[in-house]
Amino acid sequence: MDWFMQGIQKGFFEVENPYNHKTFFVPASTADVHTIVFWSKNFDPFIKGDYGRQLQAYGYHLFFNFSINSESVLLEPGLPRLEERLAQLEYLCNHYDPRTINWRFDPVCFYETETHEIQDNLKDFSMIAGKAAAMGVKRCITSFMDMYPKIKKRLARQPDLDFVDVPMKKKINVLEDMSRILEHLGISLQTCCERDLLEQVADDLPIGKSACIPNDLIMKLFGGRVSLGKDSGQRVRAGCGCMKSMDIGSYSRQPCYHNCLYCYANPCLS
Repeated sequence: MDWFMQGIQKGFFEVENPYNHKTFFVPASTADVHTIVFWSKNFDPFIKGDYGRQLQAYGYHLFFNFSINSESVLLEPGLPRLEERLAQLEYLCNHYDPRTINWRFDPVCFYETETHEIQDNLKDFSMIAGKAAAMGVKRCITSFMDMYPKIKKRLARQPDLDFVDVPMKKKINVLEDMSRILEHLGISLQTCCERDLLEQVADDLPIGKSACIPNDLIMKLFGGRVSLGKDSGQRVRAGCGCMKSMDIGSYSRQPCYHNCLYCYANPCLS
């Protein structure tokens, strides 16, 4: 996170447009930034560097999207063990308001290997949910894997694995099962870009549309004023509820080495 703290200290970030590769500048002073939203599957560098304390001392508000899926060396080969990531979640909940943390179980994947038996990555969901609830987490965001071109390229290097797009009814059943587990624990389930699914789940289940960048909640937590407009750069028609923000990350300048097979964004495996 050295690059990030350098940008904070300079008061701006140089951001590269991923499509035309032009560079533009994003102001980063507390006068220009209401809240910093961190997205990760591994908060170890953030925690070990004590960056949160430093940022709060500067006057920034912090919000977190923490993706924690079932343990799978096959699907997520570059991640720390699940128990380590749960310890990271506990640290965040102990040092920050748990209401500032979205737990993302994302994406739900179905796949088959050389045995041709369809498998999924749901085996640890109930356990993770129980631990997250005990820590005070109140929101779980999920979606089902979509087959993007970058994923197809990765699969070419994994000839013994293929992702499976299961029928809509199966996905609905999975969502309903997840919701029932979470409702018992006091956690709400929200879907990310799953409008068609959301329209077909049982009416009595409290499953809603997510906003991974929830500016209304951010204002409720921290006060102040931020835009409540939709982020038009996201998949609004697919059901994305994110509100306006500025993404300053870049896979070319800050590469990710998690090597998740289902990743739709990272251009290559390490």
